[in-house]
Amino acid sequence: MNKKMFFKRCLYFTGIVTIAIWSLLAWNYYHGGVPSHNILAREDLPSISNWWGGLLLPLLTWFLLYRIKMRLFSNQVENPKISESLVEIRAGFVGALLFGILLAGFFTFGYSNMSGYMVNALFIIALFFPIYRAECLLGFVIGMTFTFGAVLPTGIGSIFALIGLILYKFVRPGIIFISSRVIRLVKE
Repeated sequence: MNKKMFFKRCLYFTGIVTIAIWSLLAWNYYHGGVPSHNILAREDLPSISNWWGGLLLPLLTWFLLYRIKMRLFSNQVENPKISESLVEIRAGFVGALLFGILLAGFFTFGYSNMSGYMVNALFIIALFFPIYRAECLLGFVIGMTFTFGAVLPTGIGSIFALIGLILYKFVRPGIIFISSRVIRLVKE
C-alpha cells in the first residue's frame, strides 16, 4: 500500500464516520432530542451536548488517521513491513472498538462493577500492548460514541492513552529489567 491509497482509505473512513455520527444525531433529534451527558455522570457538573460529536468525531478521525499515516510512512523509502503494520493497526482498532462497546454496554445495563473491572484491567493490558496508539484511541471513542456521545469518550480515552503510554514506555521496561536481573540471580 502506498501513501495515495492510504490517503484515499482515510477519506472513505472519515466520510463513513461523519455520515454515521450525523445519522445518529438526526435519529436522536427526531426521537426525543439529542442527549447531553454530565461530566462523571454528576448532576452538579456541566453537561455536554452530543451535537459537539458531529464536529469532534470527524476531526478526531481525520487527525488520528493522519497520525497513523505518519507512523506508517515515516521514512521516504517504501517500507516492506507496511502490510504487517496494517494488520497490527487493524487489530488494535478492533480490540479497542470491542473494548469500548463492551464498556458502554456494561455501563448502560447497570453493571457498573464490570465497567470498573474493565478499567482496572486496562492498566494491566497497557503493560503488554501499546494502547496509547492512535488506532486504539479511535476504536475506543467510536465504540463508546453511541452511548456517551463523542466528547466524553475522547477525553476519557485521551487520559487512558496517556496512562497507557506511561505504563508501556516507562513502567514496562523497568519491570522487564528488574525481572531479568532476578532471573539472572536465581540462575547463578
